[in-house]
Amino acid sequence: MKSTTLLAGCLATFSFPAFAQSSVTLYGIVDTGVEYVTHASATGGSMVRMPSITGELPSRWGVRGTEDLGEGLSAVFQVESGFNLRGGDLGQGGRLFGRQAWVGLQGPWGKLSFGRQYSMIFLSLIDTDIVGPDIYGMGSLDAYIPNARSDNSVAYIGTFHGWTVGALYSFGRDSTGTGNSPGQGTCAGQVAGQFTQCRQWSAMIKYDASAFGTAVAYDEQRGGAGAAANFFDGVAPFPFTNPGDKDVRIQASGYGKIGPVKVSAGWLGRSVETVSPSVPDVRSNLFFVGASYQVTPATLLDGETFRIINRDQDARATMTTLRGTYSLSKATAVYLQGSYLWNSAKARYSPTSGGGGTTPAAGIGQLAVMAGIRHMF
Repeated sequence: MKSTTLLAGCLATFSFPAFAQSSVTLYGIVDTGVEYVTHASATGGSMVRMPSITGELPSRWGVRGTEDLGEGLSAVFQVESGFNLRGGDLGQGGRLFGRQAWVGLQGPWGKLSFGRQYSMIFLSLIDTDIVGPDIYGMGSLDAYIPNARSDNSVAYIGTFHGWTVGALYSFGRDSTGTGNSPGQGTCAGQVAGQFTQCRQWSAMIKYDASAFGTAVAYDEQRGGAGAAANFFDGVAPFPFTNPGDKDVRIQASGYGKIGPVKVSAGWLGRSVETVSPSVPDVRSNLFFVGASYQVTPATLLDGETFRIINRDQDARATMTTLRGTYSLSKATAVYLQGSYLWNSAKARYSPTSGGGGTTPAAGIGQLAVMAGIRHMF
């Protein structure tokens, strides 16, 4: 009894910090459906399938957390895994946390984070690209956009009085060598004496008010061993292996809201410049305009039209997507969507970005329709 009293008295003479307030959240999206595609191969023929990658939104689960460190400072983290409902397999080349995996500090000055993170060009399009990472979205014409992530990256993002600024720097954008964007190979980087190999950096600035917003962003990738450049138009990818090679994307876009209606428009320019004289430089311009209408609290109608022009590879296409979503609850919704894509004489774009395998013959248009269900938790 005396020993217990003595121990309690000794402990009382020391000051121990209280445990900080913290929270951890498990979240996710499961989304799939059935798709019908015409002219689904170079020899024609239609296809009915369950897409492997995305419907309205890519399926994923994740964990995010925060710990209050005091003085307005918090420790934050997020890990997120992408998976395919059709077969239950992992996305992003089989990575466990292929969508996001980062940790950082956050305060009134913004957030500083380290790990595998989204490029600023992806974040800049969240409010202006109406259909977003939909199976019939911008990713059908530039598959990098919904897959714009970087390994080995340091990122900063902060919002002040409606203005948001952000920047990201990656020492080697593909550390596991599984590829970040379809058809563009791998680029692990971080090679001694090759400081620029597989390097990537991006930056954005955007402004959001209650009724409108605008954003601009820049994204630059350098070449490296195993890398290729792909314009997703049916032309074979070409080598992008020299650290001096550059793949640059610039986007400018804006949106406006009037009651239940939102409209948006933008431009995405891409330029690939290589050191090798035997590999020609290629440029493309992608324009988009979209609108959404919240008909009732449960019913949303939206759509978007895209136009891509690649004169260097003599490829052009126009794609229009229309979508209707009905919410059965706050967490569950059903949807019906369709898209038609017109190809120029030599182009082989496809409207479906849900796992490939539907590339048409050159100059042939495609119709794609999908009915699906989405649940969020």
